[in-house]
Amino acid sequence: MHDIVAKVRSQETLSADYRCLVIEAPAIARAAQPGQFVHLRVSGLETSALRRPFSIYRAEGDLLFLLYKTVGRGTEQLNRLRAGDTFALMGPLGNGFPLDTGGRTPILVAGGYGVAPLAFLASRIPARGLVLIGGRTAADILCEDDFTARGWEVRTATLDGSRGENGLVTLPLDNWLAAHPASPAVFFACGPYGMLRAVAERAASVLAPGWVSLDKHMVCGVGACLACVQRMRRPDGATWIARVCRDGPVFPAAEVVWEEPK
Repeated sequence: MHDIVAKVRSQETLSADYRCLVIEAPAIARAAQPGQFVHLRVSGLETSALRRPFSIYRAEGDLLFLLYKTVGRGTEQLNRLRAGDTFALMGPLGNGFPLDTGGRTPILVAGGYGVAPLAFLASRIPARGLVLIGGRTAADILCEDDFTARGWEVRTATLDGSRGENGLVTLPLDNWLAAHPASPAVFFACGPYGMLRAVAERAASVLAPGWVSLDKHMVCGVGACLACVQRMRRPDGATWIARVCRDGPVFPAAEVVWEEPK
């Protein structure tokens, strides 16, 4: 883990709400693995403002790429960053996705900007398979070219039917499973809690391994504050409390104790 002052190389607008921030952060970029994240202190906010976690979208040479959606004061301030601006950055943090598929077909399932760490995974994993991307509208379907350029098949779904199938991203997933009942698969997922739970259930139903990246409110990023706890189950049935930032954010899907959102 490195705690550095990073410099902005550039910023690209992907759509009305989504942007890609390109950062000069050699030590972090060279160490980053798919599924890990960074903690960023947003310049321009009050000094007491907490760092914010962002999944790593790409890491190339000395450069780190972060895909984000403008949803509040912190990300609105990120929009104002320009080439040459600097800010505090800590990472890479957490544990990422395994890269060995064990000969199984990798199925990547993404919801919204949960596609970011899966795009990074697709650039490093040796096997090729299927990518399913879901969103509310066509504007929420991101990074298709990242996958297709590397030989992945991409299918999409939107809640308003404006892109791909009309419905949840589990719809094309169910269609694929029905069409390939004997194909051994391994699942990788990042997105909303309900989507992750649904993917985990489908993985279990076909006796396939699965990995999910959990999104919890991370304050410290290193497991000290206990703000991002998640109940897990060991193989012997005993439960334990994981710190998502330190023990995850990626966990075996079968070990997560899925609870109803409060």
